[in-house]
Amino acid sequence: MQFRQKALSKLQSPEELDLPVRFARPQGRLVLAITVVVMAVATFWAFTGSVSSTLTAPGILTHAEGSYLLQSPIAGQVTRVFADEGQVLTAGAPLLQVATDRGEKTVRAVAGGRVTTLVAKMGSVVTTGADVATVERVRDPDEPLVAMLYVPGGSGGTIPVGATVDLSVESVPQQRFGVLRGRVEAVGRAPQTEAQIGGFLGDARLAAQFARQGNPVAVLVRLERSAATKSGYRWSSADGPPYAVDSTTPVTGAVHLAAQHPVDWLLP
Repeated sequence: MQFRQKALSKLQSPEELDLPVRFARPQGRLVLAITVVVMAVATFWAFTGSVSSTLTAPGILTHAEGSYLLQSPIAGQVTRVFADEGQVLTAGAPLLQVATDRGEKTVRAVAGGRVTTLVAKMGSVVTTGADVATVERVRDPDEPLVAMLYVPGGSGGTIPVGATVDLSVESVPQQRFGVLRGRVEAVGRAPQTEAQIGGFLGDARLAAQFARQGNPVAVLVRLERSAATKSGYRWSSADGPPYAVDSTTPVTGAVHLAAQHPVDWLLP
């Protein structure tokens, strides 16, 4: 009680009333001013600035109509092979001759296209429904390639048609020749099942790989053409690789999404 009485007497003393009160040191006012300026600049940038982002997805070089898996409708031993890998066949063209218990039978192409994989060989035994070849639906071997990317199902809606795409091609050293240029031509309306992907690519193994993390959305990328490169397509480097790029080559695509204001990330 004695100490409290002394404190009250000191506060009530007229000698203390004319002393100035220091609210903040000069250094504190400087820090406060800098903080206010930084917050003002950050707020202005959040509403007026723009930030671009990319979406990365795996894919493959192919032709726009895809491929199909040709299966043998008969069982027997292959006695003749009419086509080679890389050869273009018309619809109904003979592919294999098979010896069965009812004589020689011919396995024919269901639709026209280029033979990309020939599984059945001379002398091999095939069963009914066995895979014998993969045929890419293309009428002309010089028909331009496209890239088919498979993006996570929830990200398809963020990709605008016309967006630029940089494609890292597995068979092309990126540090030396750069990336392949393209633009989004179409975005799938709904995620695709593994069976749908396999039906388009004609490859169950690739379909399982692309659908490994759930049903993806297919994004069609049209490659930009260039008469100045050996491959016939535009690259980030001046010339690109000194050789052509092939269909069924794996790629990784970086899709450049539309620029957003930073404040859009905070708003629902």
